[in-house]
Amino acid sequence: MDDDVEQDEAGEIRSAVAPADAGDRVDAWLAKLWPDLSRSRVQGLIGAGKLTVDGAPVTHSKDKPRTGATYALSLPPPEPAAPQPERLPLNIVFEDEHLIVVDKASGMAMHPAPGSMRGTLVNALLAHCADSLSGIGGVARPGIVHRIDKDTTGLVVVAKHDAAHTGLAKLFAKHDLERVYYAVTRGAPQERSARIENKLVRSSEDRRKYVVARNPDTEAGKTAITDYWTMESFGQQSGASVGRAAAALLECRLHTGRTHQIRAHLTNLGCPLIGDPLYGKQRAFKAEGAHAEAAAAAIAAFPRQALHAAVLGFKHPITGEELRFESELPADMADLLTILRQL
Repeated sequence: MDDDVEQDEAGEIRSAVAPADAGDRVDAWLAKLWPDLSRSRVQGLIGAGKLTVDGAPVTHSKDKPRTGATYALSLPPPEPAAPQPERLPLNIVFEDEHLIVVDKASGMAMHPAPGSMRGTLVNALLAHCADSLSGIGGVARPGIVHRIDKDTTGLVVVAKHDAAHTGLAKLFAKHDLERVYYAVTRGAPQERSARIENKLVRSSEDRRKYVVARNPDTEAGKTAITDYWTMESFGQQSGASVGRAAAALLECRLHTGRTHQIRAHLTNLGCPLIGDPLYGKQRAFKAEGAHAEAAAAAIAAFPRQALHAAVLGFKHPITGEELRFESELPADMADLLTILRQL
């Protein structure tokens, strides 16, 4: 078995030829081959497209190693231990000496992570706040109390000092705050409004995803609660029974804050977010009518999951003041709805 390591501008590249006794899973084999890489680290690199077999990308950690094939794993270069301040544009909707509320743009991650240490909200806030952020979140996540996905837009609150962080964290732990999201979905839920309450677990097929537990009494996971209301529905699904909308605009209210909660819940209902690259790419958009082709083209071109954190309300952890903030739909979602309303 060959086991080679080389360096390039992107970092370290390791390669190995799979022996006949490599085992049943490529992630387990590589983690055993290179003990300095945990199995979860290998899975993350595979999910990021960093592993190839004979030049072709490996997409699933559970794939069986192919005997005699050459696997190449690209490791990103070492990142600095602490995030660096960056002067980046920020839409600040509220700020005092204790906390700051930002209307986050699409494409901005909340905090640095391996392979993405620049251009995050933390980098921007370190520059804006002159390093005065709570240290409770750790070196890479100062001030971060809650998160929204990189491509989700909308309102987030960040703590400037530890007392504010502790107070905000208690509100989130008790779910004692208001969080409303607007979601544009492909298809629509059968019930116009309902509460979704179940347990979310990490998918065994794709470790980046979360799914509803099939056996909640035995599977490890966390309870997730979302209330939704159908604000608008658009068109008719081609080939479906009468009344099955082709798309919808939903208001979702979070009572818990699990990773990918809305994305996973709506996918489980059969109406994933338009543009969702992880949960929604498996189904084609089908609609009837004169404007169906234009709507399909707009949906295919939509560059991100159509999800916006529109309302954030909470009691100020230091002053006790009741705060409530609203954010208008971003232009890309508003333009998408204009086209869908023609269905």
